[in-house]
Formats: sequence, C-alpha cells, structure tokens
Amino acid sequence: MPSALFAATFASTTFAGLTYTSADASFLGIMEEATTRPSIFLLGLPFSVTLLGILLAHEMGHFLACRYYGIRCTPPYFIPFPVSIAGTLGAFIRIKSPFPDRRALFDVGIAGPIAGFVFVLPALAVGISHSRLIPRGSFAGYSFGEPLLFQWMGKLLLGYAPATQDMIAHPIAMAGWFGLLVTCLNLLPIWQLDGGHIAYSAVGRECQKRLSVYATVGLILVSFLGWPFPSYLLFGALLLVLGWRFRFYHPPTLSDEIGIGPGRTLLGIAALLILLLSFTPVPISFV
Repeated sequence: MPSALFAATFASTTFAGLTYTSADASFLGIMEEATTRPSIFLLGLPFSVTLLGILLAHEMGHFLACRYYGIRCTPPYFIPFPVSIAGTLGAFIRIKSPFPDRRALFDVGIAGPIAGFVFVLPALAVGISHSRLIPRGSFAGYSFGEPLLFQWMGKLLLGYAPATQDMIAHPIAMAGWFGLLVTCLNLLPIWQLDGGHIAYSAVGRECQKRLSVYATVGLILVSFLGWPFPSYLLFGALLLVLGWRFRFYHPPTLSDEIGIGPGRTLLGIAALLILLLSFTPVPISFV
C-alpha cells in the first residue's frame, strides 16, 4: 500500500510539475500536449523529485525518531492529489504506541520539520538561482505569496525586489515553496500536528490545549485575508472539527513529569523561527 501510494503521488506531482514548465499552464492544455508528446512528462521531474524528496525527508525524520525510542509506527503514506497545482496533499505516518515521555514526544515532533527544512534550503537556493525576474504586474493569472525566507533568498541570489518585480520561479523553487508551506502548517501548535507535539512537550497539556484553540481560530481568521479565495479555510475548519471532537486535548505521554531541558527548549525556539520565516498569510491569489 505505501509503495502504491508513493507511485501514484510521483505520477500526480510529475504532472503538476508541468504547470511550471509549459507555455500552456492549463491542465487541459497540458493533457492535450501530453497525448501527442508523452516525453514532456520528463519536464515535470525536477518539481516532483524535489517535492517528494522534501516530503520523504520530513516523514523519515519522524519515522527514524520513532524507531530510536522504540515507538511503533507505519512507514510513510503519501497522498496523491491528481490535477492540482501540487499533485499531493502531503504524507504522514501513523504512530501506533504511546510516547514514553515529553522528551520523546518533542524529538519525534521536531525531527520531521527539521529534516524537511534541511532539504528545503538547497531546493530554494538552486531553484531561485535558475528563476527569472519580470516587471511587476506583467503577469496575469494566479500568484503565490512569498514567505520571508523566500523573499530573502530571492534578494540574495537574484537581486529580487518584490515591490517592482515578479519572479517566474523555476520548478525546483516551486517545490521548495511547497516545502515551506508544508513545514509551516505542520509547525502550527495545534492538537496533533508536529507543532502540537512540540508545544505539549515544552509547555504542558493544558497550555497546549489553549494554544491549539487560539492557533486554529487565528488560522481561520487569517484565511479571510485572501478573500474570495481563503486558502487556509478548509484546513483550519478541518482542524477545528477534529480538535473539537477531542476537546483539543493532545493524548498524554506515559510520563509527563520529565521536562525537555534547555537544549530542546532552544530547538523549540528555532522551530518557531522556522514557522515565522516559512508562513505566508495569503499563499495563493489571483491577479
């Protein structure tokens, strides 16, 4: 099952990658071109290989941390999402045994975002270096919001000035952009997201519950900045429904008395900085 899902996700992300290389970026146009020239699918590989590498690194971070602590879990399950701008809804592992203590919970929670972020950085560097700049406003269609890290790397590597320029991002840069999106959403301190694991470990169960409620409501409110296309609304509503069902309580560890210590606290602060650098209030807009 995991291998079949991975193969399906590889196919759907490769197709999605064609939207960042084809002159006709419409899905129907790409399908029509693919029927006469199947070799164009090779053009989607830089996007799909990069994005799947980031997602696999993220999930393997969780998987290996679970193995280290003897926590039972599944291999990564990838979620294909055909005919979409990403080709996937991400990946996940299922954890089948309780966490022994808060340190183990912290390490499993943070291992995924850190591992994925390590792969995002070179993807952004290579992709942005091969992107091109055009005068601002000369492109019509949908555009992607730019997290602070994306803007800073664009300025450093290309001399990008968002006030006067738009960037036509290389497919590898777009894979890095989606990697940032996955990273920041997972780091939100909500319920059983990675950020929820980290918050529980750092501040305790009751405080993490309050953070879950505030962050979920905040995400839903931020969604309306992109009206009439509130990008985070569906995700926020799903988190609200699932969290409400469990009163936003994270499942307890077997030993909540053990603290995480100063070293892990510093790592938690680093995760918060990664969240802030990776987040964009309006990820997709139409111009």
